[in-house]
Amino acid sequence: MKDKVVIITGGSSGIGRALAFAFGTRGSKVLITGRREEELTKTRYELEAAGVTVATLVADAANESDNRRMAEEAVIRFGRIDILIANAGISMRALFEDVDIAVIRQVMEINFFGVVYATHYCLPEIKRNGGSIVGISSIAGYRGLPARSGYTASKFALNGFLETLRTEYLKENVHVLTACPGFTASNIRTRALTKDGTAQGASSLDEGSVMTAEAVAGYIYKAVVRRKRQIILTTEGQMAVFLNKWWPWLADRLVYNALKKEPNSPLK
Repeated sequence: MKDKVVIITGGSSGIGRALAFAFGTRGSKVLITGRREEELTKTRYELEAAGVTVATLVADAANESDNRRMAEEAVIRFGRIDILIANAGISMRALFEDVDIAVIRQVMEINFFGVVYATHYCLPEIKRNGGSIVGISSIAGYRGLPARSGYTASKFALNGFLETLRTEYLKENVHVLTACPGFTASNIRTRALTKDGTAQGASSLDEGSVMTAEAVAGYIYKAVVRRKRQIILTTEGQMAVFLNKWWPWLADRLVYNALKKEPNSPLK
């Protein structure tokens, strides 16, 4: 990955930040984007202190013109694009019958269309350089999660989109990775949207009991180097996908019972 140019959306915190360190400290040149300038600046300083060549861009993953600017900025700053890691994402937590449809639309705009926009504008450079497109999906892209209908729908859509790209460019040396972390210690749950679109503000999990963002980034880095087609992380996540494929009726019950135990779960 030395001297490769890597774009990471949502790169100022969580898995995105960890990916910037994983690639940057191994010699890649990194462009990170995010909506919060203060967080981006803080992360840039930390990366520079670690010797990483980094640029930042305040950009909204759900905004098409921002994604065009992102691709243009990478070429202006570094002369090329080798790897796009579409990491920016948001979650939600509410029963479908209670949620404002605008919340589902917002989740789809960020988690699905954000990847579509970013890929569209980065693809010419990635094709030219035989590079990689990495979509940060989720176990929810394989197994529906109750009280997360919009999030699950966005990840199912993302998985289908990435699979299609992988097949379309099979003969053109374009690598497409679908990366599916399990529960990861990050701020995605505190920023998860509730039924009216406000942030949840508190995690629904014990953050100390789940995989770290740094561990997830390490697995993704290795998968990009090896040009793997997909990775599904954590034993729990792998089991959920396996059970859903072979015993979906059992997966329904196990997933329901597990998520019913979350603090303040809307499931009864």
